[in-house]
Amino acid sequence: MSLLEKTFCIAEIDNEIFSRIDGKSYKKNCPVPIGDLRYLKILHKNLSGEILSGEMICHAQIAAALIDIFKKLFTENYPIEKIRLIDEYDADDELSMRDNNSSCFNFRCISHTTEISAHGYGLAVDINPLYNPYIKFVDGKKIIEPITAADFEDREKIFPYKITENDLCCKLFAEHGFSWGGNWRGKKDYQHFYIERKY
Repeated sequence: MSLLEKTFCIAEIDNEIFSRIDGKSYKKNCPVPIGDLRYLKILHKNLSGEILSGEMICHAQIAAALIDIFKKLFTENYPIEKIRLIDEYDADDELSMRDNNSSCFNFRCISHTTEISAHGYGLAVDINPLYNPYIKFVDGKKIIEPITAADFEDREKIFPYKITENDLCCKLFAEHGFSWGGNWRGKKDYQHFYIERKY
């Protein structure tokens, strides 16, 4: 077994992992059976090239695709600062984004709506979110999430961890059938890659 096969793996949610997410990202009203979720172990590299261990929870439907994507990002030295369970931030998406944490499953609604997010089904991944904000207008007011990301709204600027349509991250997610929030009209979610729910 190769190093990548040993360090990139998929597991079912056991009692130990469930105890970490119960009441946080996995709330009592979550419609996704715990058996439909998967725990991923991932390696990634930051801007300094340090090899870091990451973990993520996603829907079983996209688990194999994510392992393939993150393996390729790792071998190509694509920088991702942090990949931690959002439960380390008490499932607070804003806090996770401010810390530039890349994450997937979190049962919650889309901000400023009552619609369940694709993250709520484990079908969306946010990559380097501080540098790739979600920008939209609510009641005529511009909203930038995280609120600390105003310096990264201008996509003409050059800065670290920026996702562009032609970079490796976008290409790999697209190859696996994901859509990118950076292509939305009217609003932009540069961190956000998602699969449409099929169940």
